[in-house]
Amino acid sequence: MRKLRIFEHISLDGVVEHEGDYAYGAWTAPYRSPEGLKAVLGAQGPRFDLLLGRRTYDAWSAYWPNAGRSPMADALNSATKYVATHRPDSLEWGPANGLGSDVIEGVRRLKSEEGPDLIIWGSSTVTSPLLDRGLVDELVLIIYPVLLGRGKRVLSDSASARAFALVDTKGTPTGLLINTYRHVGSLRA
Repeated sequence: MRKLRIFEHISLDGVVEHEGDYAYGAWTAPYRSPEGLKAVLGAQGPRFDLLLGRRTYDAWSAYWPNAGRSPMADALNSATKYVATHRPDSLEWGPANGLGSDVIEGVRRLKSEEGPDLIIWGSSTVTSPLLDRGLVDELVLIIYPVLLGRGKRVLSDSASARAFALVDTKGTPTGLLINTYRHVGSLRA
């Protein structure tokens, strides 16, 4: 059975995408470092498949195939991409497959199959329902030392309470924390 892991770049106040005019659109850039890249690549593992929402897939398919060779680009380009989309015939950055009309059932099916772990990068509209249904095994939060105030958050306000256990943490010289949490289950009162 495959594990499903969510990777998110996140501010101290829980924002994953700044709202509005994107004045802070490159808020992650000043904190990038070789040590951070090494930690992220280590957390991803040597082989994985990607699970993406359509908007993330479209943005990444415009960038990563043309990014040149690097450990990150090579890993993402070679991964099989499973995409939540109503237009599976338009998936050109491959190998790629649509998840089908029922994304939750598509993910359950993928998790039950043999294969590499599944990783979600971004795709915040997909992460909430998967967390809500207990389908996520690990959450990797790349925490930036910034407050963004407003914007898209990892979870919707209607997400169910869940418990996680910290299984790994790494810091970088630029102030990033890369925390890996294992899903424990529903939060108990």
